[in-house]
Amino acid sequence: MTAPSPPSVVVTRAALLAGVLGFVVGLGYGLTVYAPTAWAAAFEVGIPAAALGVAIGFGVVGVQVARRRR
Repeated sequence: MTAPSPPSVVVTRAALLAGVLGFVVGLGYGLTVYAPTAWAAAFEVGIPAAALGVAIGFGVVGVQVARRRR
């Protein structure tokens, strides 16, 4: 059995994963809509995706902490 990850690692990984995925999706969307402003679309989608990743990470950490306290 492996040791559980520290909460900060879980939140960081979730935010990084969601942010990178959002950035790639935004870049792809921006390139198909209007290529000169694709960089802006990447940030418009990537930043909210990273924020959502932080929220999901905190939720996962909250569940883990609640289970350990039982």
